[in-house]
Amino acid sequence: MRLNFVLISSLLFSQFANAQFQLSARKPNADSLYSRTPHYWNGLHFYRKDSVAPEKFPVKSFIIPGVLIAYGFVAYRLDPTLDLDESIQEEVSHPQTHIDNYLQFVPAVAVYGLDLVGIKAKNNFVDRSLIYVMSSVISNSVVFVLKNWTHELRPDGSDYYSFPSGHTTQAFVSAEFLYQEYKDKSPWYGVAGYAVATSVGFLRIYNDKHWFHDVVAGAGFGMASTKLTYWLYPKIKRLFSKNKQMNTLVMPTYNGSYGLALVHLF
Repeated sequence: MRLNFVLISSLLFSQFANAQFQLSARKPNADSLYSRTPHYWNGLHFYRKDSVAPEKFPVKSFIIPGVLIAYGFVAYRLDPTLDLDESIQEEVSHPQTHIDNYLQFVPAVAVYGLDLVGIKAKNNFVDRSLIYVMSSVISNSVVFVLKNWTHELRPDGSDYYSFPSGHTTQAFVSAEFLYQEYKDKSPWYGVAGYAVATSVGFLRIYNDKHWFHDVVAGAGFGMASTKLTYWLYPKIKRLFSKNKQMNTLVMPTYNGSYGLALVHLF
């Protein structure tokens, strides 16, 4: 059964990586946040980055996240898949480690680190920071609602907030964020991010905090939330004056208690 678990995990990661390679084959900047708009100054012609025109909803990019989310819900409801979850849980040792609390943010930190050393991200500091905050707020809100609605007992019996995995969701928000910002540089950045996110999902099972279907669904929600934000953000930005930067964003959030997420960049 340990071999089965390794094969299943490898298959899931290979699907993530394969999808990122396929998507990276598109035209560079085809879904960029910006377009080049001509401006003139003293007779000189130059370009300034502005928001793109409205794009159609990218349905195809949501297929893989949708499949992962669907599997999570089906497994949550059906007894045969619960047998698989229990078998995996029995085969994985459960010594406690807290490294997953930090690994979930590593791909996002990498975005800023890479940009700092000269490997420029797709979006500027303000835009990518707001995008990451929005993605996190959307995903955390969905996870909070589902945890309270499904009321699923964790494998270790500690509480009834097992489905879906919040750590895995955040890890895949970070991984998708890294992929979106650097897919035009190299698809390997995305692959590395997804490898880290997948390890977070494994550690949630390893720590006896989640069932297999919890982390699969969490991966789907994390990817979908970030993809949705990259589609929504240009539209939200256009609500503001074209001559002003959107430097402040306030959104509701939940992390054990209700609150507001405020980002103001000077």
